[in-house]
Amino acid sequence: MTVIRLVTFDALHTLITPRLPIYVQYSQTFAPYLGVLEPRLLKQSFKVALTQVQKENPAYQGASGAEGWWSEVIKRTAIGAGANPQAVDSSLPQIVPSLMERFSSRQGYKLFHDSLPVLRRLHEMNIHTALISNTDTRMLSVLKDLEIAPYLDSIILSEAVGIEKPDAKIFRLALASSTQSESIPMETQDGVHVGDELESDYHGARAAGMHALLLRRTGPEGDGERKEEGENLQGVQVVNDLWGVVKWVEQQTT
Repeated sequence: MTVIRLVTFDALHTLITPRLPIYVQYSQTFAPYLGVLEPRLLKQSFKVALTQVQKENPAYQGASGAEGWWSEVIKRTAIGAGANPQAVDSSLPQIVPSLMERFSSRQGYKLFHDSLPVLRRLHEMNIHTALISNTDTRMLSVLKDLEIAPYLDSIILSEAVGIEKPDAKIFRLALASSTQSESIPMETQDGVHVGDELESDYHGARAAGMHALLLRRTGPEGDGERKEEGENLQGVQVVNDLWGVVKWVEQQTT
């Protein structure tokens, strides 16, 4: 019998989701300075820019920090979608702070319908909960604004700790920091991680010795999930919503 003592969650597309698609919110912010950019190109350009900057500068560790990191993503997104490069350069001092502020609160994000009820249920079951996210420290402001932070025993953000999923160290850090008050040390097999990214969340947690559940929401709620073309889910434990996590945890103790 397995006794689960900790459930850790990814943030984006797991507990929270953009209030509008990110490329739509970018478009709204770009429009007064760059005109209306073609949505399809903007969506594609954002994905390419984000992937490039993540590879070049993981965990936001460059000298310019998160704002400089995102400034580069925003610049490449706009130019890649067809904006005039000179106009982009001249308007970045207005665009970047606006988008940084927007994605620091409920203006940019909302909770999934099951996020808060599931966290409450896990606490009723005396199970610790934590968040592990490859993001910058603005996420803490988002979680507070959405009134979900009090239900998380620890919040581990890659910018703050200097490491990212799938590094095993970030999962072990969450285990250690979530149960400091426990008299019995927690082992990695006492925890399960939930997220939407096959490599970073599922395989990363498994490599760290934790259990793992891959989230694949059905319908429009699953549109933003990080799904790789041709990904192999054979042998992967999948849940379709966060209540599936509660059910899985309950099954481990019966």
